[in-house]
Amino acid sequence: MEDLLQIGVITTTHGIRGEVKVYPTTDDVHRFEELNSLLLDTGREYRELEIQNVKYFKQYAILKFRGIDNINDIEKYKGKSLYVTRENAQHLDEDEYYIADLIGMELYLEDGSRFGTLKDVMETGANDVYIVTTEEGKEVLIPAIHDCILDVDVEANRMEIHLLDGLLD
Repeated sequence: MEDLLQIGVITTTHGIRGEVKVYPTTDDVHRFEELNSLLLDTGREYRELEIQNVKYFKQYAILKFRGIDNINDIEKYKGKSLYVTRENAQHLDEDEYYIADLIGMELYLEDGSRFGTLKDVMETGANDVYIVTTEEGKEVLIPAIHDCILDVDVEANRMEIHLLDGLLD
């Protein structure tokens, strides 16, 4: 399991006083209000940044970090990811999982045979769709619905699935 979970990506600066526009990679954009600090992946290290202020513009969060008061101090971090530790992550309900925990998971059919590996998660309006590479190297899309996803064991890195008719066509 990943110790750090991505919560957003800095897209650009906002004004000249060190604010940044952040594209949230969390389900709840207002999540930033609950955080005191987060981690910036500078490319070489993780730098802890204390959140001073949060506001919103369209689907973006506008963040101001304590001690960064100039556009030149933050501009170099455009395109960089923001993370929280697992301890500061949002609590998940039953049948909810962090995408980072699902990537790389081994998928098995109901009969116990290995089907493939989960490579990515596509977030759609209705439900997520798992992008799976089969044992034969083919790419298959599996909807993340109860009819298809029978069991998920994050600790064992294992998912049991049921293939609905037509998914392999």
